[in-house]
Amino acid sequence: MKNTIKALRAEQGWSQAALADRLDVSRQTIISIENGKYDPSLPLAFKIARVFGQPIEQIFNDEDEL
Repeated sequence: MKNTIKALRAEQGWSQAALADRLDVSRQTIISIENGKYDPSLPLAFKIARVFGQPIEQIFNDEDEL
């Protein structure tokens, strides 16, 4: 699944570790999600959306639209 987390994180000036702390996950989880190696659970996807103040659909996409 494609996502815009890396770009959103960069806009905020947050490191992977800082985002991981905000989401209560490991830095490795953030790395895996950003690289498309891991799809987050629905509760985690909602948390990510809340942290960035955007709808899930704007962050995650299973097509090549991103």
